[in-house]
Amino acid sequence: MANQKPTPSQTTNQFPPVVTVLGHVDHGKTTLLDAIRKTSIADREFGGITQKIGASSIEIPYDGQTRQITFIDTPGHEAFTSMRSRGAQAADIGILVVSLTDGVMPQTKESIQLLQQEKLPFIVALTKSDLPEAQTEKVKQQLLRENVLLEGLGGDIPYMEVSAKTNRNIKELLDLILLSFEMQVRNPAIKADAPLLAIVIESKRDPKVGAKATIVVKNGTLHVREDVVCEGQAFRVRTLISPLGKQVTTASVGEAVEVLGMTDFLPVGSIVTGKDNAFKTIQEEQEPMQRELRYVAKEEERGGVSLVICADTEGSLEAITYALPEAVKIIAKKTGEVSEADILLAKSTGALVVSFNSKIKPEIQKLAITERVLAKNYNIIYEMIDEITDVLEGRQRAAVEQVFGTAKIMAKFPFEKTFALGIRVMEGRVARGDRIRLMRGDQIVGETTIASLRVGKDVQSKVEKGHEAGLVLATPLDFQLGDMLVCHS
Repeated sequence: MANQKPTPSQTTNQFPPVVTVLGHVDHGKTTLLDAIRKTSIADREFGGITQKIGASSIEIPYDGQTRQITFIDTPGHEAFTSMRSRGAQAADIGILVVSLTDGVMPQTKESIQLLQQEKLPFIVALTKSDLPEAQTEKVKQQLLRENVLLEGLGGDIPYMEVSAKTNRNIKELLDLILLSFEMQVRNPAIKADAPLLAIVIESKRDPKVGAKATIVVKNGTLHVREDVVCEGQAFRVRTLISPLGKQVTTASVGEAVEVLGMTDFLPVGSIVTGKDNAFKTIQEEQEPMQRELRYVAKEEERGGVSLVICADTEGSLEAITYALPEAVKIIAKKTGEVSEADILLAKSTGALVVSFNSKIKPEIQKLAITERVLAKNYNIIYEMIDEITDVLEGRQRAAVEQVFGTAKIMAKFPFEKTFALGIRVMEGRVARGDRIRLMRGDQIVGETTIASLRVGKDVQSKVEKGHEAGLVLATPLDFQLGDMLVCHS
């Protein structure tokens, strides 16, 4: 029909923004989303948003047209950080939900750190504005102390006082999302006919249909029966399911769909591309993260140490922060247990994870080992500070020291009351009496010297590149197979 208005997927400048909602528990995130869904045109047409795929799609009138917004319901902090560690970003805009009755809370601070680290444009939704105990000015000042510079208070971060109970400013909040998207995010390079690039935001195995994943399309268009690649797994898309629970044949930029057809689980945060364009697209998508990692490497070359800190109380956090050497960079700090998000954040920023009186669960420690992140818990603050200071001094020495050789740990076997290491010399040489640094990925585990060096049963003073040997450390270190030894001056 000649007078039919284009849908968001038909015009390149009207793709739906992808929005994620973050904030402290019980501050009204779910209630706000429920109120938003009730304003949807599609809600009246189809009888409600079913949320079968972990994402919601709503349609609202805006500027004389029907516009669409996609809300990601599932990525909490762990999934969000996982995406960051792979150099991907699913959302275009964040909504920071802050209760006007409770104010800024621990998870609010964590959400703010996450949004700022992501450099993600965001809007502050001040919820529960209908309640008599709402303290608007107090909460605004709390946000300012967290470097959230609101409009009208010296910054440019938009905010809206809303009430999910009375629907106050819900439509205005949605208009603000679309306006912010048009002003800050829209990218002319994003096109429906461009090579496919999508991001996995949820993944699971269903006993009836097998592996399934929810993806958000960031560029191009995904089609049923299209051959795609994700994390080295090639598969043909069998079924696409919309947020309304209906089967669709395509998904374009800004749309979320559930995908069936893969044979194995897809990691959250992984990138889906067209089969023919897989290598080029992944390489382009990873370049920003590679630049960030190079930056982190340069910081370490200058002798810096980055930390993700978890502690039992705010008082402990304050004491630790005060006692740390000035050269230590704090990437993030919080109260509570070490989480998957903390490990993945440390991986993406080259940081160590240290906790004080805050448990590291076995599954989290296992993830740290897999991701080659050093994570350790302490019960005495001065022991934590002493070890961090040792690591810092080691890195500062490394910036000017001479490296004689490197070796990889290939085996571990008992020797008297300790363990000997089976090594292969990868570069240079390894000699008895050398100072050695034990490295796990980019992390320094510890330092000591080589007390004994043998090839077979023969004592050696030096072993050159390409040869294998056994050695005993002067002081025991917590080594693992695959760790590297750096022999230095």
